[in-house]
Amino acid sequence: MIALSFDIEEFDLPLEHGIDFPVERQMAVSRQGASYILDILARHGVKATFFSTVSFAEAAPGIISRLLADGHELASHGMQHSQFEITDLQRSRQRLSEIAGRDVIGYRQARMMKLDEAEIARAGYKYDSSLNPTFIPGRYMHLTTPRLHFWKDGVLQIPSAVTPLVRFPLFWISAHVLPQKLYRALVRHTLRHSPDFVTYFHPWEFYDLTSLDIKLPAIVRHNAGEGMRQRLDALIADLKGRGYQFATLSEVYQRYADK
Repeated sequence: MIALSFDIEEFDLPLEHGIDFPVERQMAVSRQGASYILDILARHGVKATFFSTVSFAEAAPGIISRLLADGHELASHGMQHSQFEITDLQRSRQRLSEIAGRDVIGYRQARMMKLDEAEIARAGYKYDSSLNPTFIPGRYMHLTTPRLHFWKDGVLQIPSAVTPLVRFPLFWISAHVLPQKLYRALVRHTLRHSPDFVTYFHPWEFYDLTSLDIKLPAIVRHNAGEGMRQRLDALIADLKGRGYQFATLSEVYQRYADK
């Protein structure tokens, strides 16, 4: 089962690199990128999960309305992307549920940072997809955590996909920099050893970043815009052509909750 997910948030990446970038422009980049994503998913008729910050959801009501109308899942990515308080867990779930008109049951912490699962359970979430079970210097050291889904404190943990054995991460950076045929081969190899394949992207990856008057790291700019739109389109077409099914993360959760 393929579970595509997208972290829809304010484009605050420039701030991490000391670049002043007004919030209005941050939202504009993410709105346009999210629109490209929704176009690609609609073309292929597949559903995905969108982890949204409350700040983005309130700044992009048209995007939220469209993704819900298209049958995608809305999940929580907190109140804001660059700030966090433990009360944000419940506050964001409540606000996004109000916006969606349905219960929000999934959570992903900004930048995939670790949180106490008991706090996530107390906030009312059913699943958490904040784990990248790999090693990335300065970011993640999760080589001893389970590679596949597991339960903790009553919450289903749904990790991002990594390859078996060496745990090479197959998230957005890999999709940017690896040759397409190699990336897709690694995805298929991982699926032969995993019941699900969960990966994540961001709207700004699909925006033409070279049009902005700011200097971002090469790894961020590499294949951004049209290049990533083509890559996502080709990835979905390849997997659908091989008979793989797509699902939202709430559907993945339900499959295991029913067992």
